[in-house]
Amino acid sequence: MSIPVSAIILAAGLGTRMRSKMAKVLHRAGGAHLLEHVIGAARGVAPPDRITAVIGHQADRVRAAVENHGIQFAVQREQLGTGDAVSACRGLPQHAEGRVIVLYGDCPLLRPETIQGLLEHHIEEGCAATLITTHLDDPTGYGRIYRDGAGRVVRIVEEKACLPEEKPLKEINSGIYCFEAEALWPALAALRPNPASGEYYLTDIPEILAKTGLKTAAYTVDDPHEILGINTRVELAEVDRVLRARRTRELMLSGVTIEQPETVRIDAGVEVGMDTVIGPFVQLRGHTRVGEGCSIGACAIIENCGLEDGATVEAFCVMVDSRLAAGASVGPFARLRPGAFVDEQAQVGNFVELKKTHLGPGSKAMHLSYLGDSTIGRNVNIGAGTITCNYDGKGKHPTTIRDRAFVGSNSTLVAPVEIGEGSYIGAGSVITKPVPADALGIGRGQQFVKEDWAKHRREKG
Repeated sequence: MSIPVSAIILAAGLGTRMRSKMAKVLHRAGGAHLLEHVIGAARGVAPPDRITAVIGHQADRVRAAVENHGIQFAVQREQLGTGDAVSACRGLPQHAEGRVIVLYGDCPLLRPETIQGLLEHHIEEGCAATLITTHLDDPTGYGRIYRDGAGRVVRIVEEKACLPEEKPLKEINSGIYCFEAEALWPALAALRPNPASGEYYLTDIPEILAKTGLKTAAYTVDDPHEILGINTRVELAEVDRVLRARRTRELMLSGVTIEQPETVRIDAGVEVGMDTVIGPFVQLRGHTRVGEGCSIGACAIIENCGLEDGATVEAFCVMVDSRLAAGASVGPFARLRPGAFVDEQAQVGNFVELKKTHLGPGSKAMHLSYLGDSTIGRNVNIGAGTITCNYDGKGKHPTTIRDRAFVGSNSTLVAPVEIGEGSYIGAGSVITKPVPADALGIGRGQQFVKEDWAKHRREKG
């Protein structure tokens, strides 16, 4: 039987250097909470039910933000150091045996491949513990890795405890470990509080293991940025840039054309199909799904939307919680609010707003219209300036427009109202009553023309 692998993610800290009232792991980069990125990396080696987030500061908020990932939680009652945080998982069955990966919730650039490399190196070396290290030109502020003559890690020396001969060491500790569970828990029990801070540190474990004859190895990574945590909003912005650059690169390699990718913002949870073209300054947010062969114009903002194959979003559109069916077209300068659905081959034009409205297959609303709480059938024409008056000051009311109806320009449809199949609405009408199928509905005042009225007015001065 294969040896099980589990992961513990330390996410209990306050993060004072962020200067924020919000827990550090709840800040967002690349469209997701920092902790969510780490959970995603951990899932490369462990299933969700074997991943535990150790929470403390704002525990309820952190739990609510990521519990949909199916992971487990442990609570660190007091923030007494990294060793104390891992000890919060003592006795949990998912970490009682096998191999335990320890990660930090503020390291969102860590790749699943790196964790897998750590695990494989740990197995090859036959160690009780393996930690990720890297080399920095300026290691100031980081714990140094101290090796023996055989190159084995025997202890980690914190910056403030470094002796003069140890300060030049450039190999630093990331704080990311792989442990054999049977070695981890006794070593944690042997930890003693730091005399200066009163806290318990994981960095003391390699020395504890060495004294019992157990080996600690190092897995060195070339890119130090991948394993370093976020402490300031400046670092948060840089990580956001890196994550988004990674995502655009992945999409382009999978067959998506992205014009000026350095200007585009695509969240981690977004999916885009082959042969889709994305223009400059586009934002694809949340859990948006874009099919194959779609076109998204410059500066469009699309959040939690679904676009089926061949859909088109022209420049400067804003869409939230809406759907476009295959071949549908929106924009430019259109707004789709939550609940909008533009069906197959339907078209929404410039300065048209839809809210909780289904625009049926082949139907068109091309200019300057507001359609709210509406159900619109097939091959309907909505004239320029048409609005549905769906709110009476107390509640919202529906408008229904049946197949092949023609609604003339500047029409006002006062809900609740139904426009029958194949009917016509005269331009400029205010419609307050149902219009039967194949009928003509006109609701406007009678026009009067007074000859020479304007001339006489001018003459009176």
